[in-house]
Amino acid sequence: MAKNKWSRYLALPMLSFVMVLAACSGDDTSKEEGGEKEADGGQDLKNGGMYSIEDFDNVKTNEGEAIDGGTVTFGLVSDTVFEGTLNWNFYSGAPDAEILNWFDEGLLTWDENYVYTNDGAATYEVSEDGRTFTFKIGDNVNWHDGEPVTAEDWLFAHEVIGNPDYDGPRYNTDFTNIEGMEEYNSGKADTISGIEVIDEKTLSITYIESTPSLLTGSIWTYPLAKHIFGDMAVADISSSPEVREKPIGFGPFKVDSIVPGESVTLSKNEDYWRGEPKLDGVTIKVISSSTVVQELETGGVDLVSDFPVDQFPDNAEMSNVEYLGTIDRAYTYIGFKQGTWDAENNRVAYDPESKMGDVELRQAMWHAVDNAAVGEKFYNGLRWNATTLIPPSHPEFHDENNKGREYDPEVAKQLLEEAGYVDTDDDGFREDPEGNPLEINFVSMTGGDTAEPLAQYYVQSWEAVGLNVNLEMVEFNSFYDRVGNGGEDDPSVDVYQAAWGVGIDVDPSGLYGADTLYNFGRWENEENDRLLAEGRSEKAFDLAYRQEVYNEWQQLMVDEVPVFPTLYRALLAPVNKRVMNYAIGDGTGVYLSDLAVNAESAEVAE
Repeated sequence: MAKNKWSRYLALPMLSFVMVLAACSGDDTSKEEGGEKEADGGQDLKNGGMYSIEDFDNVKTNEGEAIDGGTVTFGLVSDTVFEGTLNWNFYSGAPDAEILNWFDEGLLTWDENYVYTNDGAATYEVSEDGRTFTFKIGDNVNWHDGEPVTAEDWLFAHEVIGNPDYDGPRYNTDFTNIEGMEEYNSGKADTISGIEVIDEKTLSITYIESTPSLLTGSIWTYPLAKHIFGDMAVADISSSPEVREKPIGFGPFKVDSIVPGESVTLSKNEDYWRGEPKLDGVTIKVISSSTVVQELETGGVDLVSDFPVDQFPDNAEMSNVEYLGTIDRAYTYIGFKQGTWDAENNRVAYDPESKMGDVELRQAMWHAVDNAAVGEKFYNGLRWNATTLIPPSHPEFHDENNKGREYDPEVAKQLLEEAGYVDTDDDGFREDPEGNPLEINFVSMTGGDTAEPLAQYYVQSWEAVGLNVNLEMVEFNSFYDRVGNGGEDDPSVDVYQAAWGVGIDVDPSGLYGADTLYNFGRWENEENDRLLAEGRSEKAFDLAYRQEVYNEWQQLMVDEVPVFPTLYRALLAPVNKRVMNYAIGDGTGVYLSDLAVNAESAEVAE
């Protein structure tokens, strides 16, 4: 493959931040139609009804002079305890990832366009055919116990994830694209032929297919300390004390102590490869959505990374914080269960005859809900109507011309009628096409003041078109167990409301491929397989071609509705005014080791 196919990725021009914001702002038409009307479960609107992500900067304004040392308290906003799987190779929940960010990191960093750079803990070179990557880990990159991070550690992470006894969610097409990985996973080979340790700090990985995703997120960059985990059975690693109680990393801070599910105390890693952090330490503590405002006002926490946006209007003028904001790489969605997970073959077992297997039923349920109104009434415009499954955080590939399935309850009713869902006994609810009672079990997560009212809104919307939907609210960790995060699918779940934080790579295979555990709907489709493969193919080095493929994929998901997106999200992060050198979002060049404070104590609200 010619080198010029990589040129767009290796020498990308900076995208205009204004252009990103323009692509991600809300739907002006829906705002006008929403007006000042009040929705069930909604709140009185302030500031003329709407806020916009364009009102925020993503880099903290520095005030005063930084003091030597100091500590900060980070508020992890969660209405449940964190699970505590504190290793990148095994974690699955966002709360654990929030903690991991403080003490561990990937060996590669990326820029504002989500392209890997050579500014991280490791550098890389690419062969002319684009299939072999050679990585060099910095000589000053060491684990918190002083042992060097080695090429063997990086290989070991791949060996663990590819092991048949691995119980985490990472094994997918990113790994099966490595030469020899499938043979290793199936037991036909004792080693992964495509990975070679050249010396202590140098690793080579050869991939089966050259794809642009290799430079935008599909390389696994998280090593696993072989000197700690190498003698453990793979099945025991995720539950070991070395993951749960005394996790290790090579990031700017190191874990001193953990109160399970509640807090983590960290001190600075003086040997950090970017240089000694400016702060002496960090305390992470779980705070609920109902107490986050009080914690911020009193200085109980200095910063939170994901403030509940429904609480922003009443607290926009909090005097002791500065609100940072960016477009979140995430969306909320409604998913439909259409099968189970086949653990033996590591793929979905799709059942088109399942209760939610009727595409007209799924299409109707999307048409029945008014997500533009939800964004306005519950979130004052800081979450907005989602149309496709590639969010506007990836403006090159989000199809802003695709409007998804617009709110139209009459279309929903017509679809149901034509598909044979008719109310035959005049009880107000439709029976299925065979005339049997249709009850749909809907599971949603607890958390915050809006969680249950929002879920009830969806139930009411579906009832308005004649569907009998039973709601169950479940706490975070139990929720993901129920929908299949451990490979066991609860047969009582038909429909669920969840959220995805998407990776830096636009490739959606890790969420919707037939061989990924995160395909919680357990849906499979030949056209989906084809388009996902095309998006990762060598032809996809042509930007226009890749855009066309992902536009087709976005439309396929609108047509088939294995899930449907509900809301895109603004990420708000209030930061105490004493905090310096802090930013949110990608490619800012501001790192946690830069974090500093201008006073010993947090400023308190007036």
